[in-house]
Amino acid sequence: MVLNLKAVAGTLGVLLFFLGVALVAPMVVGLIYHEPTWWTFGATAIGSMIAGGLLWRYWGRDLEQLKIREGFAIVALAWFVLSLVGGLPFVLGGVLESYTDAFFETMSGFTTTGASILGGANTPNIEDIPASFLFWRSLAHWMGGMGIIVLTLAILPILGVGGMQLFKAEVPGPTADKLTPRVRETARRLWYIYVGITVVEILLLLPAMSPFDAINHAFATMATGGFSTRNASIAAYNSPYIEWVITVFMFLAGMNFTLHYRMLKGDALLCFRNTELRAYTGITIIATLAVALTVWAPVMNVSGLVTDAFAGYASFADAIREAAFQVISIVTTTGFAAADYEVWPTFAIGVVFVLFFIGGMAGSTGGGIKVIRHVLLFQNSFREIRQLIHPHAVIPLRVSGKVVSQDVMRNVLSFSVLYLGLVSFGTLAMSLFGLDLLSALGASLSSVGNVGPAFGSLGPVENYAHVPAMGKWFLALLMMAGRLEVFTVLILFVPSFWRR
Repeated sequence: MVLNLKAVAGTLGVLLFFLGVALVAPMVVGLIYHEPTWWTFGATAIGSMIAGGLLWRYWGRDLEQLKIREGFAIVALAWFVLSLVGGLPFVLGGVLESYTDAFFETMSGFTTTGASILGGANTPNIEDIPASFLFWRSLAHWMGGMGIIVLTLAILPILGVGGMQLFKAEVPGPTADKLTPRVRETARRLWYIYVGITVVEILLLLPAMSPFDAINHAFATMATGGFSTRNASIAAYNSPYIEWVITVFMFLAGMNFTLHYRMLKGDALLCFRNTELRAYTGITIIATLAVALTVWAPVMNVSGLVTDAFAGYASFADAIREAAFQVISIVTTTGFAAADYEVWPTFAIGVVFVLFFIGGMAGSTGGGIKVIRHVLLFQNSFREIRQLIHPHAVIPLRVSGKVVSQDVMRNVLSFSVLYLGLVSFGTLAMSLFGLDLLSALGASLSSVGNVGPAFGSLGPVENYAHVPAMGKWFLALLMMAGRLEVFTVLILFVPSFWRR
């Protein structure tokens, strides 16, 4: 079977056309705020819609059903192509001088990574760029969170044929859990839930934020992206209310969205029995308590952990709030910052570092390895121990009462090896580009996990502006690989994928 390049080009044309439609929104924001750069979004929108229309006109009609190869190619190439086009307004409007920076910022948005080059020595502060560009960053987050492909399946029936191939390649996690037999209806229902929760968060943030900031932060929260309208991120607001609201919604965004649907249907008790949800909740609670006790001033004073840079939080309520915010921000790969965790005691930093490897639940907007894979890996390890004790016993692997197939387990093991291998390779590559080892590891781990902030020179109060140009392109590819769960991108580098 030969890859149907016409099908790929035609479908990419549809996505480019949709990108053009999406670019109209920041153009409108620019007009509302009387920004002279509004035209950059209009020009890019028109160009994107024309190019997309032509691709579909010549190569997108009367196509046979998309196969799995086309599905992988479309999803992987879409993220790259849309980021190339989506970064143009930054350069056309003079907001960023470097197209590399524009591409990096846009890819970071679409992949919900949240790593930013803004606020560097040669890049403007976030507060200094026009509102339309801030909105475009957040909108890119929001679209990339649930997935541009899933959005297209929900709105454009033209992709109803072969849609399951795209859904399997796009939806994060070891398996794609359909809510209905029709993939288009599944995608539509997921988006209804996504939009609904976003609106609720906006309403809850309005008492403490301007409408513009509330919309941007709600978009970034639900996408588990982390782009803020302030250089200091959430810390700039110094508001416990804002932190608690965003903490709750980050946790919700890190949940499998099919569970949200089941809960709305009245199956809450069944959802609470879900093994992955219980593990996700348990990890969050344990990590929060561990960090809170470590950064609480009375404990720090007794244990001698107080430093010149950080003396701890005076009240346990403050310690719990900051710990919960940062733990959930990292475990869900949102990347918002309410505090500089690099000045915390070493144990607390160690807990945060471990959380970089966890990720949200499968079927969430979060990145990372995903909680269900960790559950399966631990259960499989304990099963092997039991198998050594009882070599002739048949010991099935079960999750939430269901037997896990060998195919799924093989996928989990392969993914975990490739994920860690990609992080290791990325660390070596970034050290080659001139970063110190801690920063190189942090950059690679954060990019593959779609977290945003990292360690060293790329910590929560730093940015990626100083990374060399080649390093930014490389990290952008790591972001894409992480967002699309490694296989979807790596398969493009297998020669047999492109031939019979």
